[in-house]
Amino acid sequence: MVPVRDLMRETRASSASIRRDLGKLEETGAILRVHGGAELGPAVRPQELGTRAFEVSRTLNLGRKRAIAEAAADLCVDGQSIIINAGSTTYQMVDPLRERRLNILTNSFPIAEALIAHGKSRVMVPGGEVYRKQAIILSPFDDDAIQHYAADTMFMSCASIGPMGVIEGDPLIARAETKLLARAQKLVVLVDGSKFAPRGSIVVCPLARVSTVITDDAAPNQSLAMLRAAGVHVIVVPMRSVISEAGSVG
Repeated sequence: MVPVRDLMRETRASSASIRRDLGKLEETGAILRVHGGAELGPAVRPQELGTRAFEVSRTLNLGRKRAIAEAAADLCVDGQSIIINAGSTTYQMVDPLRERRLNILTNSFPIAEALIAHGKSRVMVPGGEVYRKQAIILSPFDDDAIQHYAADTMFMSCASIGPMGVIEGDPLIARAETKLLARAQKLVVLVDGSKFAPRGSIVVCPLARVSTVITDDAAPNQSLAMLRAAGVHVIVVPMRSVISEAGSVG
């Protein structure tokens, strides 16, 4: 927030000129006029989460993510109720699910938009604010529409996975995933081989909550052994047949 008197001092303009310019800026949504001054408006107020932008993430390890997502879609049965969290790997489930008839709850705006436009499934989204950079819908409330949803399986991507469990890099995203996870019986985690490196600091759930991990053959053998020792079913998608993929470094 900035007072009019400070703007007058910085610009050497009159009070009338400042107030006139503030009025024009308010019309564009750049500011909101408040008593004695102005503050940033919703059009420019930053929406920031501590994670990589969706449009960047979706280009990394693309071939691997597609293969992992196809293996995940193979686990779905028509008539099933599932949850798909917002993520660049889970987003790749859209194409293989287009002809399926499922009940799908997702907090991903791009997943919901694509399935509504081109799929045959019933799609639900939680209420909340859309964070454009991550293309995710986050609700600040505990008691929202998802509390009445019951799913067989949640399909989830994450920042990383390790001995401590499923890890995220932002507390708001971790909280949203915890709420979604409470509505599902089983958890299937989709992670390419790069996600076994330490990344993020917030544990969404321990490995004991994970039913299945789907990954590719770039995953470290010791990490796969760790998952199996924890009782997690591991599906490794062979990638040798993938000739090329977009963004091979992620």
